[in-house]
Amino acid sequence: MDPGMMLRTAVVLLAITGAGGLLMAGMRFTGRPRPPDWLAMLHGLLAGSGLTLVLYTAFTAGLAANALLGLAVMVLAALGGLILNLRYHTQGEALPVWLVLLHAAVAAVGLVIFAIAAWG
Repeated sequence: MDPGMMLRTAVVLLAITGAGGLLMAGMRFTGRPRPPDWLAMLHGLLAGSGLTLVLYTAFTAGLAANALLGLAVMVLAALGGLILNLRYHTQGEALPVWLVLLHAAVAAVGLVIFAIAAWG
């Protein structure tokens, strides 16, 4: 598979991940303190799959500078997701709305950068 196809595949995986993230954010904004465990785990699994594919592409075929920037932004979003999961979700605490919004905003920026790199 060529690098462009792998990056486009990762963008699709991450877009599906984002849809699940929007669903979980909607749950939080309507009063649920946390999403269901299965949904949070699926969200993380899909995000990890997309990022792994981008990392594989970067190490084996190389990526353009803008795709590497998208990777750096997505790693920051992943760190935010890890904090949400390990600090709040697994402890049974309500997810802080400000952190949910920050995580979503950073991930959205990373996704747009990836999409521009893949199809631009």
